[in-house]
This record gives sequence, structure tokens and C-alpha cells, in this order.
Amino acid sequence: MSVSPAPADFRLCVAPMMDWTDRHCRFFHRLLSPSARLYTEMVTSAALVRGGQLRLLEHSQQEHPVALQLGGSEPAELAQAARLGAQAGYDEINLNVGCPSDRVQSGRFGACLMREPALVGECVRAMREAVEVPVTVKCRIGVDDQDDYADLQHFAETMVAAGVQVLVVHARKAWLKGLSPKENREIPPLDYERVYRLKREFPQLVVVINGGITSVEAVQAHLAQVDGVMLGRAAYHDPYLLAQLEAALYGAPMPSREEVLGHLQPYVEAELKRGTALKHISRHLLGLYQGEPGARTFRRVLSEGAHLPGAGWSLLERAASGRRDAA
Repeated sequence: MSVSPAPADFRLCVAPMMDWTDRHCRFFHRLLSPSARLYTEMVTSAALVRGGQLRLLEHSQQEHPVALQLGGSEPAELAQAARLGAQAGYDEINLNVGCPSDRVQSGRFGACLMREPALVGECVRAMREAVEVPVTVKCRIGVDDQDDYADLQHFAETMVAAGVQVLVVHARKAWLKGLSPKENREIPPLDYERVYRLKREFPQLVVVINGGITSVEAVQAHLAQVDGVMLGRAAYHDPYLLAQLEAALYGAPMPSREEVLGHLQPYVEAELKRGTALKHISRHLLGLYQGEPGARTFRRVLSEGAHLPGAGWSLLERAASGRRDAA
């Protein structure tokens, strides 16, 4: 049976993002924020259980606290996938009930599951019985025309009854037909007040808000209403924001961008020795100097050189040096 986490653990989270939050990205984000809760890209339960893709569970000890996000809708299969995740050392298993992509819908998981709260409850119960670590759920405020507050309220009631203690809520509804996943992150309007109301009516739930949050001030304002904030694209495109939030929320000294880059060197060199191509790591670093003088030069040097044969740590040094010269 999973245990209750401390609400403070969820004050700052980095969202699971397909094709972005891989293990290299998470290691980099951990250097910027020692306290943030990190999430994997969504992994389907079928890939782990039927496909035997245990390589998808690879992560480093430095990433903790780190959660595995699963996609699926078959309780027994999700329970087995959760067990594999817990055995691999993840601190939390999160169920995706928010992704609107066609591929996810065809597999009967993601946001379409908001229409089936009883099934989600069954999935959660099975997962909780399988592991000791917390089982959490990430959802939307609604889906298609099912977007009354009463629908979200019923979903939350069902999750609480199933033993969920942490609910991450993307404050936009999902349109499953007619909008692409990208449009679903931008077009449906944000409704933060609906998430705040959920917290007021379910004080026992740890409620984490997600969607359109891009500044330290916005995070602090949300934390006056809910237990935690989950950053998505802002954390990826402007990763230094994580260091600024670490300082604001946890009182940690803020490293310079150059110090963060320097701390990455042993990891990069070890990965290169393992056969990892530099481009798989450097693509996550492009936003490090976002908004700073010379940022464009930094991005250009990395983008043009990282895919070339033999690209190594010296390219990162050259990119940083080129940025200084251009600033």
C-alpha cells in the first residue's frame, strides 16, 4: 500500500514532456534545482510489461526525487508496470490522465480517461496495492464538452476514494477532436480558479497546478492557493528559471549559468564514453542563456556542432566562450 508524501515535496515540479524530459534533461534540471520533483516522459504500461522495454526505466541516482509517469488503462498491467518502476527505484508512480494525442486516445489512455473515472479508480487501486511509493494522477480540468466543475469534482471524489493523495491538474480542458496536442497546450483557456476551488473543497488532497506558469512571481502566487506548481515548457525553454525558483522557494544559493555548465562536465564525459552522442545531451541545454546577451551564439554553436562526429565537451566550452565574446 502506498504511503502519504509530505505536501512540501510537491511545491516545485517539472512536468513529464514527451521527447523532452529524458534522463539527460532530468540530470541537467537536477543541477539547476536540487529540490524540484522531476518526472519522466510518459512510458506506456504495455511497453514495460509486454514489450519488455526496461531500458525506458534507466535513470541516475542524482535525479531523485524522480517520478515515473505511466500511460495505460488496464489495471493489472498498470500494477505490474508500477511494480517494475518501484523496483527500478522511482520515488513516485504517476498515471497520465491528461495527454490528448491521437496515439494515446487509440490506446484508451490519457485525457480520454477523464470520461471514465471509475476505471481510473480501478487502475489506481491496483497500482497502490502493487507498490509502496506514492501513486499520483495527472489530469485536466475537463475534456471536450464534459467541462462543468461538477465533472472535475466527481473525478476528484473518485480519485480520493481510490486512495489518491496527490492530484496534478493541468488547468486547461482537453479537446480530443479538432486540436493537435500542441494546440491543446495553448488554445483551451486556462482556468486556475477551478483548480483553486478543487483545493478548497478537497483540503486533504495535495493539489499541484500546471499550465502556462512562467515566472517566480506566478509560482509564488499559485502557492498561496494550492500545494504545488508544475512547470512544463517554461522549465524546458528557460531552464535557469529552476535555479531562480530553488532560491526563492528553498533559500538555496543561486549558481551562475557557467557553474551549472561546469557541473555538467563529468556527466557529459561519462556519457560520451558510454557511446552517447553529444547531441542527445546538448539539445536540452539550448535555453540555458535564454534572455541573456550572446544566447543566440550559444545556441548556434551547439546546434551546428553537436551532431558532428567526435563532438565532445570542447564544443560546450566553445559555445560558452562564443556567447561571452558575443555578449
